Amino acid sequence: MLSINKKDNQLVFAGKTPSDLEHIAGGTPCYIYDRNQIKNNIIALKTLLPKKIKLHYAIKANPMPNLVAHAANYLDGLDVASHQELLTALSTGIEPGKVSIAGPGKTEKSLLAAIISGVVINVESKTELIRIQKIASLHKKQANVAFRINPDFELKGAAMKMSGGPKQFGIDAEVFAETFSMVNEQSINFVGFHIFSGSQNLSVDALLESYRKALELAFVLSEQINVLPKQINIGGGIGVSYHSDQVPVDIKRLCLGLHELLDELATKLVDTEVHLELGRFLVANAGMYLCKIVDIKESRGKTFWVCDGGMHHHLANSGNLGQVFRKNHPVFLANCIDSTLTQHVDIVGPLCTPLDIIASNISLPMSEIGGYVAVMLSGAYGASASPQGFLSQGEALEMLI
Repeated sequence: MLSINKKDNQLVFAGKTPSDLEHIAGGTPCYIYDRNQIKNNIIALKTLLPKKIKLHYAIKANPMPNLVAHAANYLDGLDVASHQELLTALSTGIEPGKVSIAGPGKTEKSLLAAIISGVVINVESKTELIRIQKIASLHKKQANVAFRINPDFELKGAAMKMSGGPKQFGIDAEVFAETFSMVNEQSINFVGFHIFSGSQNLSVDALLESYRKALELAFVLSEQINVLPKQINIGGGIGVSYHSDQVPVDIKRLCLGLHELLDELATKLVDTEVHLELGRFLVANAGMYLCKIVDIKESRGKTFWVCDGGMHHHLANSGNLGQVFRKNHPVFLANCIDSTLTQHVDIVGPLCTPLDIIASNISLPMSEIGGYVAVMLSGAYGASASPQGFLSQGEALEMLI
């Protein structure tokens, strides 16, 4: 996932040096997204995937409008989790039928927008189904609907489990048929299922088991209602190895397993599309967070680099977005990649909280004030997943180059 380019001992990202990027952005801190890397990620994966699988991007991973518009050129669909993300998706010019909206507690405003625009609504509850039918009937429209199912299994080893047991997501599999019996065909166009069991998983075996179970469950449910699904969204869940002790997903083996799985189910999938919905895997390595050292201080034997950016821009990197034990992302002194003179440092931000950590106990080349600190694998769950208003320090600029 991560390859490092350098020139004259400086990190080169998106073809530019750290000072180049600062000048283009107009200052630091900033996020830089490499458009070529995003394109290459998508094309490389689609080359390996079975043709039957349609590759979708989960906008929540990085909703920057320019990034989404660029990625949409190479994708088969977009998945959104809010009204604003819906508008971002539609602004790309993609066919509305290739857009789906998920999430519990959708507002009537977002449901109306989804119905009128013609995107697919992933229904999360009986109440939501009733609400959709009422709105569609009122406006003399037919809503495109898939049912999000909460299965009785989970994605083993997932950093975030989205199914199995009681969940706010989806309709429990055992009551789906009862829920479907409430469908009014005049206002509902049933298109299929959404079965998403977890995210950030690095195990090929666990992912394949989850995909198999999702497809098998979808066909069991379709038999209960005697209607074949036009599409089955099996979620994504493919993780990114952020830390040195994590082994990356073997994508070739995963895609080979998907080929074998779809071959086994070929007779059932004749008229059914399979959607693979990925977020961070498509964009994480295409993003870098860049900030500058504004102070270097010693405190009781420890060296601190204090930077102009930190936790408020990159909550995940600080360890405060779900990590039990904090580990460093790949972090570099971007203006000096290699040196025989190194030091152990803690890199922190400007906030008045000890949680504001960029990297801890890390060995890097010696630096002076003004050095550039780069946090790699920052293309997903960065700016939009961080409390940028915290302590009113200001937001980080984002640019796609």
